[in-house]
Amino acid sequence: MATQFTIRDLAKEFDLTTRAIRFYEDMGLLRPERLGPGGRNRVYSTRERARLRLTLRAKRLGLSLMEAKDIIDMYDSPRDTVPQLQKFIHVLGEHRHQLENQMQEIQANLDEVKQHEKEAKQLLAKHSKKGKA
Repeated sequence: MATQFTIRDLAKEFDLTTRAIRFYEDMGLLRPERLGPGGRNRVYSTRERARLRLTLRAKRLGLSLMEAKDIIDMYDSPRDTVPQLQKFIHVLGEHRHQLENQMQEIQANLDEVKQHEKEAKQLLAKHSKKGKA
């Protein structure tokens, strides 16, 4: 496996646009080495590739990019410090709470849709009986 990657390499591997990767850089999630005239060429290490993978995983979980950055930045320092672990638990707990609330809202909406569907079927059955009589 390569130890250095271009922005195009990562875009292709993760099915992203180069613009999205540059956005993650602007957010401080990625810090590629800059080479060439004026530092125009970005070179990503395996560490930066791993940070991108973690960013996308956090995004799939529904975390904000700032939450993802906070968590990913923890991997750059000793992982077993009490404040870092407390921060990680706090972020995950807040996110879990948010997901649970969304799940309750979805369940309430689903119950309402089912009720309307049941009532519509009952009305249709009444109209069908009247048409046959």
